[in-house]
Amino acid sequence: MADQKTATLTIDGKSYELPIHSPTAGPDVIDIRKLYGQAGVFTYDPGFTSTAACDSTITFIDGDKGELLHRGYPIDQLASDSHYLEVCYALLYGELPSAEELEKFESLVTNHTMLHEQMANFFRGFRRDAHPMAIMVGVVGAMSAFYHDSTDINDPHQREVATIRLIAKMPTIAAWAYKYTIGQPFVYPRNDLDYASNFLRMCFAVPAEDYEVNPILARAMDRIFTLHADHEQNASTSTVRLASSSGANPFACIAAGIACLWGPAHGGANQACLEMLKEIGTPDRIPEFIARAKDKNDSYRLMGFGHRVYKNHDPRATVMKQSADEVLELLGVEDNPLLQVAIELEKQALADPYFAEKKLFPNVDFYSGIILEAMGFPTSMFTPIFALARTVGWISQWKEQLDDPQLKIGRPRQLYCGMTARDYVDIEKR
Repeated sequence: MADQKTATLTIDGKSYELPIHSPTAGPDVIDIRKLYGQAGVFTYDPGFTSTAACDSTITFIDGDKGELLHRGYPIDQLASDSHYLEVCYALLYGELPSAEELEKFESLVTNHTMLHEQMANFFRGFRRDAHPMAIMVGVVGAMSAFYHDSTDINDPHQREVATIRLIAKMPTIAAWAYKYTIGQPFVYPRNDLDYASNFLRMCFAVPAEDYEVNPILARAMDRIFTLHADHEQNASTSTVRLASSSGANPFACIAAGIACLWGPAHGGANQACLEMLKEIGTPDRIPEFIARAKDKNDSYRLMGFGHRVYKNHDPRATVMKQSADEVLELLGVEDNPLLQVAIELEKQALADPYFAEKKLFPNVDFYSGIILEAMGFPTSMFTPIFALARTVGWISQWKEQLDDPQLKIGRPRQLYCGMTARDYVDIEKR
């Protein structure tokens, strides 16, 4: 990025020239790295919403246009025409793979899905009512205690081994976390199944009978994985990068990302959608809740409509709606009140001019929640499935950062508003 322009900052009559970098897409960025050394001031940006903490070539989002690109490839094309492991390859290595490269990559992932047998003991150490995300944070973090040959971040081969292990084993970890919480025996992965089918089988198969994965459900599951694979510098990705900047091992970094994703403001959005549908209860109450959402004096809002990043259509939602329609047609909604409410809510909201004017369209979380509910997943599994899918994005960002010659340990500054220096007072005099 050549410095073609500069910005001038004037403080107390003294001016400072700050380089401006122009990206291949998106707004220009003012380089303030030398600002403190030159001017003795910090910038103030709570939430880092106006701060670029890194440069990246992986994912680009234009929220105003409703655009999401992975390595330049539009997400709707990837979700419609590709599949998750092919997208994983593109995120990790920068290009879509050749047929030979994809076959080799899929074989590597498929043949590393099993967990070290002793790791089953970690699951059994949790209470049966533990949240699956709590189990995933613990088990993924514990992988560094089992896979010592892939924790040296300075060894490119070990980084590659860790990459494959995490992508391959995350479905097994998520499925086993689910099985453990419902009191069923663990189901081991099978090498003759594709990535999504394997996950569904490990979640829903039981020893008492055979389980055949429906291809429509497997395709919907694969699309959920694909549409959640990466989303630029969000909270959990930034957490992974921050943890990585200290030199932490890859398993610890991904565990940190899972912990951050657990927050309801981040990874729990589709779960919040289902909880909203439960609150509405029946289709006849939908007008009441739509009226509340439109009332500027009421703080209530419909979950799963609109997006903090996308100011237009969520580009992932169109493909996800297609999968939702296919799954609902296959499984039906007659016996599921929540899905009946979801279908009618979508219909009424899309027909209401208020939502069109405000660009409050159903987003990816609305449709993914519907699909997962229809498949039979409890809401407690929505965020673990999100974490499973996002793992490749976290790893791609982690690998990119480690290769960055400008890598420094993350050390945000602060605007201190507390007490200045004062003397200690003995307890008898307080």
